[in-house]
Amino acid sequence: MALVALLRAQPQNTTWRELTEQVRESGSALHVWEHYFHTRLTPDGDHERMLSDAATDLRSWAASGLRFVSVLDALFPRRLLDVVETPPFLITQGQVDPVDEGVSVIGSRAASERGRAIAAMIATHLVETGLTVISGLSSGIDTAAHTAALAAGGRTVAFIGTGSLNFFPPENRDLQRRIASEGAVLSQFWPQASFSKTSFPMRNAVMSGYGLATIVVEASEHSGARIQARKAVEHGRPVVLTDRVVAATSWARSLARCPGVWVASGLRDVSDIIADLRRQPKAIEQALYALAQDR
Repeated sequence: MALVALLRAQPQNTTWRELTEQVRESGSALHVWEHYFHTRLTPDGDHERMLSDAATDLRSWAASGLRFVSVLDALFPRRLLDVVETPPFLITQGQVDPVDEGVSVIGSRAASERGRAIAAMIATHLVETGLTVISGLSSGIDTAAHTAALAAGGRTVAFIGTGSLNFFPPENRDLQRRIASEGAVLSQFWPQASFSKTSFPMRNAVMSGYGLATIVVEASEHSGARIQARKAVEHGRPVVLTDRVVAATSWARSLARCPGVWVASGLRDVSDIIADLRRQPKAIEQALYALAQDR
């Protein structure tokens, strides 16, 4: 309740990132709330209403089948605590796993038939090796990856760029509901929020932080996948680019020269790379993160 009220009020023009850091450092959103509003010493009707409104929001979201998982909650994904873009909360539907082992499979919305087929093959392979398939529920590559993971009987997690009560794109409404039932749908935005110019890049940064690695199957020069790939490098998360992406885009050719970025020419390459990364994931992440900070 205090965390929702804090994020609504943003006292002294604090940003969500600053409030998140303060809450994590304090270990209590209520303590941070009291720091700004001194409710124990000087009760204020407006402040009490803000807390009451937050409680009403939480009850309403719960009644809609949504769970509010704060950054201090034991269910909050552990890997997200390692990145600078740690969100203050996640709105969740489905089964949340704080130590989920998954890999992002992402790419162009306007994907080719071949690109969608490659995404499906990669997603199926990840499921067969016991990994969760993470993607963004967009058209094209994301849809192919989610659908293949479900068809293979595996777990898939969707990070969406809107609030959980919205469906974007609209044609993925049924897929979103199925993932919420059989996997998990996660959002870092208020449940009623619509998409914006910044929401999808924010989503990509958090999706990178959640997973063990990011695989970019097919993308254009200005694809959102480019944003996630670059963020993954900053986070010290491995990135796998297909040779199709490297051949088609200048950003991928540039990124391929960075430590922790691999180029794969087929499913066997992807399989070998992911297998190597799983053997020592934390050591690799730490080494890549140190290299990223030195660049």
